[in-house]
Order: sequence, then structure tokens, then C-alpha cells
Amino acid sequence: MDDGQHTPALAVRGLTKHFDRPAVDGLDLTVRGGEFYALLGPNGAGKTTTLRMVAGLLQPDMGSIAVWGIDARRDPVAAKQVVAWVSDEPMIYDKLTPLEYLEFIAGLWGCDAAQADRDARELLASLGLAPHQQERCEGFSKGMRQKVALAGALIHDPRLIILDEPLTGLDAVSARHVKGLLQARVRAGCTVIMTTHILEVAERMADRIGVIAAGRLIAEGTLAELRHRNGEGDTSLEEMFVALVGGEAVAA
Repeated sequence: MDDGQHTPALAVRGLTKHFDRPAVDGLDLTVRGGEFYALLGPNGAGKTTTLRMVAGLLQPDMGSIAVWGIDARRDPVAAKQVVAWVSDEPMIYDKLTPLEYLEFIAGLWGCDAAQADRDARELLASLGLAPHQQERCEGFSKGMRQKVALAGALIHDPRLIILDEPLTGLDAVSARHVKGLLQARVRAGCTVIMTTHILEVAERMADRIGVIAAGRLIAEGTLAELRHRNGEGDTSLEEMFVALVGGEAVAA
């Protein structure tokens, strides 16, 4: 595998998943190394199902998934070692403090204990949780729990960070902490894929935007490219989103 100059962070081909109907329908998607990619679509479009398959939490019916050149279906353990997954419902251990939780997660990944402790303290500080790092998580708000879960996902220094509605339930200050941390990771060479209902966040943060509907990618590009294709130089992302997905557009 090379250093990421030519190997995409994610290459999905013909990805398919059926439940009672096709949730993901022959999806092709490529995310470049070192970019912030926003995946948008109406409710039920297949965004979360796609990301859960990429993260190895759900088996596809058909198709291929390559993470930094690793065949995620053939070698799921190797793929998971370079991936972080953060859902919109944080799952942490209430009886542990944030530091204890991060120590536990780092141990599962086999991280060096001393380095993990330094990284844990740095992550918690960057997320504004340093004053609470010795408190049990059981009394935390959803926003605080979301930040602890994010820190836990990043403790093993993943190269591909997948976030499903990461800003849900966060106040403005907490959202700023999370956005700052993600942007710093991208600057350091990580790749971030994020779904969000907050189109303004995608408009401001994403290098490229993909729009998915009925399990297929229907539009993709930078904001400028999407505007050009829509024929309007100053169209907002919200206006383009509504135009692309029509009546289903109850945000991402």
C-alpha cells in the first residue's frame, strides 16, 4: 500500500444491501485520502446503512469495500484497525470516568499505555472535557457523552473517521470543539466521512459533498461544482439539496 497519494481512503463498488426493500442499491463511492467528505441525503436514503457496512458493523449483500487499499470484506480486522466509527447515539460505560473509558478502549486496541494516557488527556482537553475527566460518565449530558465517544473512537489514531450525525445534541460550544478536532485530524492527513442534518456544517466544512437518494449516489462534487451543475453561481446547499432530492428533502 502506498502513502495515500494514489490509494483512496475509501473505494466502494456495487455496494448493495436489502432489508424489506433495497436500502443501498449498487452504490459506487470513492473518498480521497486527506479529505473531509459530507454524505447527505433524505431520511431513509441509505447513508447510515452504507457507513455501517464500511465500518464492518453490517454485512453487505453484494459489492466491495476497500479502506486504504485493504479489502474490508476479506480482511475485516485489518480494515477496522484504521477506521473509527461514531454513531449518533453514543455508547459508553457509565460507571467509568472519561480517562478510564479511554484507557479501556486503548487497551482493546493494544495501544502503548503511556502513549494512550497522553493521547487521552490531549483528546479530552481538545474537546473541553479536561475538567470532567475524573467524573463518572453516568451524570453526563448527551453532548458530553458524544464527545467521550468521539475521543474513544480516535484513541487508536485511525486514518479514516466515519461519523453519523456527530453534532446531534451538541450545544454551540461543544459543536465547535468537535469541528475543531475533526479539522485538525484532516490537516494531519486523516480522512473524515460525515453525515449531517445541518447542511450549513457540510457547506462550511466539507471538501466534497455527495448526495445519496434511494441507495444511490445522485450528485457529487465541491460546493462550487454542485453550484455549476445546478446552473446557479450562488445557490445555497439547501436549495441544491431540495432540487436534487425533491419532495423527500427533509434534510440529510
